[in-house]
Amino acid sequence: HRGPLTWSECAIKRAFDIALSSLALITLAPTMLIAAILIKLDSRGPVFFLQFLIVFNSKEFWIFKFRTMKVMEQGSEVKQATRNDKRVTRLGYWLRRSSIDELPQFLNVLRGEMSLVGPRPHAVVHDDEYKKLISRYAFRLHLKPGITGWAQVNGLRGETATVDLMEKRVDLDLWYINNWSLWLDVKILLKTFAAVMGQKEAY
Repeated sequence: HRGPLTWSECAIKRAFDIALSSLALITLAPTMLIAAILIKLDSRGPVFFLQFLIVFNSKEFWIFKFRTMKVMEQGSEVKQATRNDKRVTRLGYWLRRSSIDELPQFLNVLRGEMSLVGPRPHAVVHDDEYKKLISRYAFRLHLKPGITGWAQVNGLRGETATVDLMEKRVDLDLWYINNWSLWLDVKILLKTFAAVMGQKEAY
């Protein structure tokens, strides 16, 4: 496996992230405002769900999401969302299916904690679990986590109910890292729109 991107590659990727995330935050501000208001009207609790993550080089940050569940799971007990999950609110189901719950992550990209494209982040407890089960799992942390990724546009979006599914996701993440280019990021972003509209794995 190749290591992290070179300095020049990181600079190109970062400039791309800043430009597009800034544009996205400006363009999508009305949508995010409406979502925030509807969340407050739909159920009790905060508008945002902040999840603590540890990524490459043990860097720590809080990822922003619109709250879609009645619970705020953290720590050693974080269960992946499943089909017909009773923890998901009425509005949350729609926010997750449309991926609107992910829009606040553009703030993480602008802050330099995430990238537009990269391996999707997992809860710390899931990272610890899969590092023990999948020997090559840690290599997916050689890049910043992304809002979308190569695995997501190739059908592995949403729940990974078995180790086999996670292995397939890891294989796709590693292929992305080993074959990174700016054009590949553009291609993934373009395919993401179609994947979000056409896939049913997110719930």
